[in-house]
Formats: sequence, C-alpha cells, structure tokens
Amino acid sequence: MIEAKNLTKYYGSRCAVKELSFSVEKGQIVGLLGPNGAGKSTTMKMLTGCMAPSHGSVLVEGYDLATQPIKARGQIGYLPEEPPLYQDMKVGEYLNFVAELRKLPKATRKTEVETASKQAGVDEVMGRLIRNLSKGYRQRVGLAAALVGHPPFLILDEPTVGLDPQQMIEMRQLIQELGKEHTVLLSSHILSEVSAVCDHILIVSGGELVAQGTPEELQKQMQASGGLEIVVIGQEEVAKNALAALEWATILSISAENDQLQIVLEMPQDTQKKAELSATLAQAGCPVISMKERAASLEEIFLQVTQNQPQRIEEQSEQQEEQTKEQQEQSQQQTPEEEQNESDL
Repeated sequence: MIEAKNLTKYYGSRCAVKELSFSVEKGQIVGLLGPNGAGKSTTMKMLTGCMAPSHGSVLVEGYDLATQPIKARGQIGYLPEEPPLYQDMKVGEYLNFVAELRKLPKATRKTEVETASKQAGVDEVMGRLIRNLSKGYRQRVGLAAALVGHPPFLILDEPTVGLDPQQMIEMRQLIQELGKEHTVLLSSHILSEVSAVCDHILIVSGGELVAQGTPEELQKQMQASGGLEIVVIGQEEVAKNALAALEWATILSISAENDQLQIVLEMPQDTQKKAELSATLAQAGCPVISMKERAASLEEIFLQVTQNQPQRIEEQSEQQEEQTKEQQEQSQQQTPEEEQNESDL
C-alpha cells in the first residue's frame, strides 16, 4: 500500500499541494484526476521521492520515503510525464542501464529486461536507437524502464500525453493488462481515460483532494444534488420562466420535440422538492408527464467538485502574500521612541 499523509508543497508563498491524504491499496488501478495546474505532477514527484514535500509523509509498504528512501523507492516503478530517455542509446542498452541502476543481480538482469520489454511491447525494437522511435514507442520504452525489476507499484504521470488516438487506446489497454499484476496510480486530466481504465478515482483541484471513490461511489455522493430528467408539455420559454422561480433547481439542458420538452435539472433529490417542481410547472401550464432520477456523469461530478476550488487556493496564496508584505512593512516602520534609542546608541 502507498499512503500519503498531509502532503503539502509550497513554491515560495504559493501552495501547489495542500494537506493531501489518501491511500492506494494493492490490486487497484487508481486515477489521480484534475484540471491542468491542479498539482498532479507535483504530487507524483513527491510520491516517488523525486521532490521533497514542504511537510507531510509518504509510506510505501510501510517504508517511510523520507527516512528509508532506498527500500521505499525499490517498491515503485515511475514513468514521468517526459521519460528521461537517452536518445543515443539503443532500447536494449538503455533498459540494461536501468537494471544496473536498480542494482539487480547480474544473474537475473537479462531475464528482468526481457520480461519488462515484452510487457511494455518493445521487445521487437530492442536493437533500435531511441531517437529513431515514434512518440508512442518512446513512451513504451519509458514504461518498460519503470517495469524493470517487477516493482509492485507503478506510478504513471500523464502516460498518454502527446500520443495519437490509436496510441492512446493501445496505452490504455496496456495499463489495464499491467493492472492484473501491479498496483497502478496514474494521473490524467482526460475524463474518458480515467473512467475507462481506473476502478478508483481521486479528484484534485487547487492542490486539494476534493472527492474520491469508485465511479459508482462518486455518483452516490453527488446523488443528493444530482440530475433529474423530466418531460413536460408546453412552451420552452414558459417552462424556463417557471423553473427560474425555483432557486434550488438549475437547468442543465433542455430540448424540444413536437409539443414536449425534455429537461435535465440539477436539484435536491427529495420528495418534497419534486412535488413542488411538479406543482410549479403545472401552474404555469406545463404539466409534467414523466420524471426520473439521472445519475451524474463523471464529467458533471468533475465540474461540480472542481469549479470553485482553484480560485479559493489562489485567494489564500494572495492573502498569505499580503500578510507577508504587511509584516515586512511593519518591521521597517519604527516608532519615534525606537529611533531615539538608536540615536542614543
């Protein structure tokens, strides 16, 4: 298990990651999902020991990454967003070099490299220079390097970035296959990628963990203010005006077909509110003929939990900067008594 406890990272006065705590259990494929600039790559670097947190800790199979780095990092295979490949090396040479860095026994080094290359699908290009490979194959070489030594945990930072659609599909299939033997944590800002590959999702925004769970659990968490699909008879403008009077209901979409309107609303899912909704529309001359709850999609959940978060973090950083400036100004200001004391000295 990988366990992050209160991970925090400051760049100067700006908080990139704030009090992030979560765990990745064995056998899971976990997606770290967030918009660009949410702190995903910073989090990945702290989890792999490539960057020290401002405070907080990481435990990998019980080993503290700060006090037992060799044992902790030995459990992890890491694919950065930009794999650190030596372009003038052949694929086989590079993977053997990685095996040496991992201090694998010479007796098993060849077997480990062959196994990793087959898992990543680069066994047929072992004799080719890395610089002559396509972007997709270079990404696979980076993944093969992460697999050398068969670490139980794989941490993949934006593994499909820069790939064409076909390469993205192949990489997702490969990650799913690797998930049968490894615990995988991958970061992405692509919703379809996370929903297709991962069985557990962590959503970060503004450096904070704002939601987590399986896709089904996240839908249940959002169900209290989830979607409601209704079909009414009437005119669109009349229905919109009637719904505008309900402060707790937001129109997500509306479409007309013949004399019927199909409306998707975001609103509380309790019986009293539904009854009030029906009565309001009926009084406006738009009777409801069908109503059903609609499970929130991953896209809707993502937007709901992230839309306000980055601004709040930025505001906190600005407040911290203002406080620092005020403290500096106060320290520079001297009272007449203090100035007199200095002149006496």
